[in-house]
Amino acid sequence: MSLTVILIIAIALSLAFHFVGVYAGAKKTVWVMLVFVWAIVVGTAMNEIKPAGYKDIEKMKGQFSDTDKLIEEAGEEVSLYEMITIKKSYQTNKPKQ
Repeated sequence: MSLTVILIIAIALSLAFHFVGVYAGAKKTVWVMLVFVWAIVVGTAMNEIKPAGYKDIEKMKGQFSDTDKLIEEAGEEVSLYEMITIKKSYQTNKPKQ
């Protein structure tokens, strides 16, 4: 699932919660909750991975050119989202061996 699809689903769910809030008469409460949820999700996706993740990256390095390109683009500090894309690229290429 790509980031675009996830964002479209998230926006649709946000709008659905908004209409539930309008119907229930709790618009402000629902919007405050949505802001907190979005902040937590974005913060989590941008967090740096744990040290064990860097060991996994070292194991994947040098096997596939497109995976190596993603690792190089990620730089020194790899976020959770970048780690997911690196692993997806590695798993896509691995069966081709």
